Amino acid sequence: MFNLEFYSPWFLLLFLVFLPLLVLDLSRKKRKGIVVPSTKNMEGRSGIRAVLFLLKISKYIILSCLIIAMARPRSFTISQDQDETKGLDIMLAVDVSLSMLATDFEPDRLSVLKNIAVDFVNKRPNDRIGLVTYKLEAFPKMPLTFDHDAVIHEIQNINQREMEDGTAVGEGLAIAVNHLRQSKAKSKIVILMTDGVSNIQNVIPPLLAAELAKSSNIKVYCIGIGTEGYALMPTGVDEFGYIYNEMPVTIDEGTLGEIAQITGGKYYRATSGDKLEAVYNEINLLEKSDVKSSKTYNYEEHFRFFLWIALGILLFDALLRWVLYKFLN
Repeated sequence: MFNLEFYSPWFLLLFLVFLPLLVLDLSRKKRKGIVVPSTKNMEGRSGIRAVLFLLKISKYIILSCLIIAMARPRSFTISQDQDETKGLDIMLAVDVSLSMLATDFEPDRLSVLKNIAVDFVNKRPNDRIGLVTYKLEAFPKMPLTFDHDAVIHEIQNINQREMEDGTAVGEGLAIAVNHLRQSKAKSKIVILMTDGVSNIQNVIPPLLAAELAKSSNIKVYCIGIGTEGYALMPTGVDEFGYIYNEMPVTIDEGTLGEIAQITGGKYYRATSGDKLEAVYNEINLLEKSDVKSSKTYNYEEHFRFFLWIALGILLFDALLRWVLYKFLN
């Protein structure tokens, strides 16, 4: 952006000197010719009149240029420099159990979650983000990284069929916590998403994983995904694909709420795609990156331009008077 300013604008008040000069010029009695020798009887010549006029206004032009030069006009551009960024480290822990294909969200829970998670990643340019998916077991899909394109690629390509079915909430949380434990970020969070109840034995219990998160100063935001009551979800597979039946929506909200409480996070229930998006937007507002920035001003001085004009007119004025003096004599 181009801007113009005066470094010493108070010098512009010197233009007030023009007032007495103008009064003085206007109050002088008209004389024949100019105040140089042998100017009598020359006022009738149009060329001389033009010279007289130039000589009369030259002092105003010279003074104007000198005043502007003293005020130091300068243009400047402003550039935004990012001095320091204290971002967050965020792990997304996504339940990819079979029930995430339930159609109570359009077209299904997992598809909606993917789109909203991608939008969330795009809103966190200063943060490292990683991804863990879990079913029967947890699988780290992407370590913490600033390469958000890679994170988005992994989110968009989450494959619900890559593991045996189940819901190991504690395992998913524990793997996410493990990726954050050595982080030096000012804030570390896990966004834990599930649509069911932890039903896998001989894995880390959810509340134990929550204690691990607390000991590492990791905050966990839990999101329960699914409508109230019943939802159409896959219960089996035949030669045509998944078999869908109406099934009750069972989310262990008590455990999810306790995980959030233990770690200083918050529990949300998302019963629709819009509400899930609102949850992510709220988390985005709650967890702000600390970005300190400064403005750099790049100046270009223009006073020399006006000094050269003043000098040029001064020389022209002197030359004109000298030539005119010779001519008239």
